[in-house]
Amino acid sequence: MPPSPQRNDARAVLEGGFNASYEKRKSLRLYLMAKRAVDIIGAATGIMILSPVLILVAVLIKLEDPRGKIFFYQTRVGRNERTFKMYKFRSMVSNAEDMLEDLLSKNEVEGAMFKMKEDPRITKIGRFIRKTSIDELPQFWNVLRGDMSLVGPRPPLPREVESYSSYDKLRLRVTPGCTGLWQVSGRNELNFHEMVELDLQYIKQRSIIFDIKIILLTVKVMFGSKDAY
Repeated sequence: MPPSPQRNDARAVLEGGFNASYEKRKSLRLYLMAKRAVDIIGAATGIMILSPVLILVAVLIKLEDPRGKIFFYQTRVGRNERTFKMYKFRSMVSNAEDMLEDLLSKNEVEGAMFKMKEDPRITKIGRFIRKTSIDELPQFWNVLRGDMSLVGPRPPLPREVESYSSYDKLRLRVTPGCTGLWQVSGRNELNFHEMVELDLQYIKQRSIIFDIKIILLTVKVMFGSKDAY
């Protein structure tokens, strides 16, 4: 199927942005420098302020499953398709990856993602920290390392990227984020293609003000959303 005019327009705008004039490139460099400063300050502050929560969640995870690890990491695909290790609090049973193959047929979202509302692999504490997005807090470490930003497209799994079209891969041209426009716009109520469009919209509109707005909306979503699972 030939790409739609809307997709062609989006691709042209994005590619134009990556090959912009000197003035636009200078403006982009200033934005990226400011964004990195916000990332470092925000992630460091988040770790300090939320340290009691981090310690409590770590204890609860260990109490529910003493043999399992507190943290786990997944290989994710970042900017320009470079891979990195993304950290989370463990919210699933220890053999979750081994169980995935039998659950793929029950995927509840379209496209190159796996989501299942009643996923049997999720632990009791895991269900709570997923609903509140607390499981994502260890990614502050990824932000400090420079693997991720506070705001950006969600980093996909390598197996998901294998089924990406060239259009879908446009979302991989920037540093991935802990939160983004998709997460504050409906999250699991949206399908994969809607997520891609929101990510590309963010890339076109990104600015420090826009980033701060998304961060504030994320805090609201963490304490009031029914979308996360």
